[in-house]
Amino acid sequence: MSYDRRVGRLVSFLALSAFYFALPMRAGAQAQSAFQGSVPTGQATPTTLDLSLSDAFNRALRYNLGEIESQENARAARAERLRDLNALLPNLNARLSGTVQQINLRALGFPSTLGPITLPMVLGPFGVADARAYLSQEIFNWSDIKNWKSASESERASQYAYRSDRDLVVYTTASAYLFVISDAANVDSIRAQVKTSQTLYENDVDLHKHGVIASIDELRAHVELQTQQQRLIAAENQLNIDKLALARVIGLPNGQQFRLTDIIPYAPLAGITLQQALSRAYSTRPDYLSDKAQLRAAELAIQAARAENYPSLSTATDFGDIGSPNFGTSHETFDFALTLNIPVFQGSLVRADKLQANSTLRRRQAELADLGGKIDEQVRTAFFNLQSSSELVKVAESNVNLGNQTLAQAQDRFKAGVADNLEVVEAQESVAAANQSYIASLYSFNVAKISLALAIGVAEESGLQYLGVR
Repeated sequence: MSYDRRVGRLVSFLALSAFYFALPMRAGAQAQSAFQGSVPTGQATPTTLDLSLSDAFNRALRYNLGEIESQENARAARAERLRDLNALLPNLNARLSGTVQQINLRALGFPSTLGPITLPMVLGPFGVADARAYLSQEIFNWSDIKNWKSASESERASQYAYRSDRDLVVYTTASAYLFVISDAANVDSIRAQVKTSQTLYENDVDLHKHGVIASIDELRAHVELQTQQQRLIAAENQLNIDKLALARVIGLPNGQQFRLTDIIPYAPLAGITLQQALSRAYSTRPDYLSDKAQLRAAELAIQAARAENYPSLSTATDFGDIGSPNFGTSHETFDFALTLNIPVFQGSLVRADKLQANSTLRRRQAELADLGGKIDEQVRTAFFNLQSSSELVKVAESNVNLGNQTLAQAQDRFKAGVADNLEVVEAQESVAAANQSYIASLYSFNVAKISLALAIGVAEESGLQYLGVR
């Protein structure tokens, strides 16, 4: 295998590893696909839209499907917390009623006579007017209090998860944007190769007409031209496809034409060490903070389950005005009750709740420990990819320069008649491979930088800074 092909395969591996290393941060493929989609917003305009990386981030953070779903998950967690809080709040209702009644005493079991007194068979009709307010309140219920605190921690965890998902939106958008930049650079490089091949072919046609070179040299130059043209067609097609993918991620209107305004050249990332990155990741990474909050919520859920056996105190009160047949003859009325509930036997309910809460706690503990290991792996992986891709950029850049020198010398040798154009064609292929390796290594390097920002948990906060975009 040639050196160029080895470099190309290594660069491809680094690019793929940089793209997929963040996938374990999410539950599954379905969650990942949400970040590749969006809600297209607005109407396509006939003019071509200028799209900077900052604009792409802003649109994605508003219209990306993964961001929207994560935001709704956070709202659902808030609703759950409010539902648990409701058990601790007073419940106040008011009722105004007016009734007309006629009672059959015989149907209720009253006799027709009571000693010497003859009872009427029917009473009424008569009216009753009643206006009343009802108040109920759980004065003390330790289980409800712990459930509310657990739900509050779950809500906090969902907010951290939302921040983490926004980081992933930024990472996905940056990767798609860098893909398009890489494709455009590849198209420009191949287009230059096509132009060079066209010039060499036309020159060989002229030399063959004058009998200076053999027909095989002309045929070889023609094949090389068509090979480069085929590559250009494929590269332009890939560029269009990846532009569609970027538009889907950020929610551009369907059919909107756009061009990128940021190039993002090679810019070394300095000022951060591996230990600094690890320390910051453990202290600020949103998904790690989310798992910590989930663990605390599980601990509180166990306390809530245990408290189901504790006594609880509640009150129920009503106060109103009642009269017959209307409020003109009314009088105030009230009722007050204070209830102490002491659980004696609740079957296996409390035991089941405690068992389930304990199972959740152990799962949260394992997930937090696992994520701690993943953070270490992901930060170190990002640093390895950053270092190796940086070296690959330098080697690829040198290889491009050497390839261009080799091509120039091969052309000179061919013009001098000391070599056929096979040497020129091989030099052209070497230049093309070197350019592709450079473009791929530059893409890999920039992806490694945004991957490091994601691994630390600062993609949204510092993504542009890590990529060297102002």
